[in-house]
Amino acid sequence: MRLPSPPLLLITDRQQARGDICDIAEAAFAAGCRWLSLREKDLPEAQQGELLRELLDRAQPFQAKVTLHGNPALAQQARAHGVHLSAGGDAAAARRVLGKDALIGLSVHGVEEARAADDKLVDYVIAGPVFETRSKPGYGPALGPEGLALIARACPAPVVAIGGIDPQNPADCRLAGAAGIAVMGAVMRATNPAEMVAQLIGALTAPLT
Repeated sequence: MRLPSPPLLLITDRQQARGDICDIAEAAFAAGCRWLSLREKDLPEAQQGELLRELLDRAQPFQAKVTLHGNPALAQQARAHGVHLSAGGDAAAARRVLGKDALIGLSVHGVEEARAADDKLVDYVIAGPVFETRSKPGYGPALGPEGLALIARACPAPVVAIGGIDPQNPADCRLAGAAGIAVMGAVMRATNPAEMVAQLIGALTAPLT
């Protein structure tokens, strides 16, 4: 499966969000976001399922994809468009549950993990943190564009950059070989999520100089 276009993945975090995550999602969809993943792993699965279904309803008018950071079986039950797996996750099992048309991703944090990713099973990997980030300060030192480039060269699947992404640095990620970007805090904390999404998409799709 090809990545959604534009290749901007918005990941939810209700702890950082300034409002209801479903309202933020709808504003993001209206601003051009076509890919969102629910990442609320501390919630019971029943509540995650309810949120997934609400997000899918909000996404439908925009033909946006909604995936889950979590259990492939739950994603399947809610009829989500796919799942994102933690580093070391079983992509083969996820593919068996969700089928060939699902959007399946995997987190990687270094070159060896990136090289081991099977592009017959995963559609993309998320690599980071690329820059210093307030959202996940404990996830090790920032890779920087140079580290991201090493991962992009090693990985057989498209690489989505995460960590400290803001409207000033998508070009750096693209020049390093990233196929897309993932954001959490920049949109969740924004006073105007739609405006932030529009700025991110503009930076992501601008011609490289």
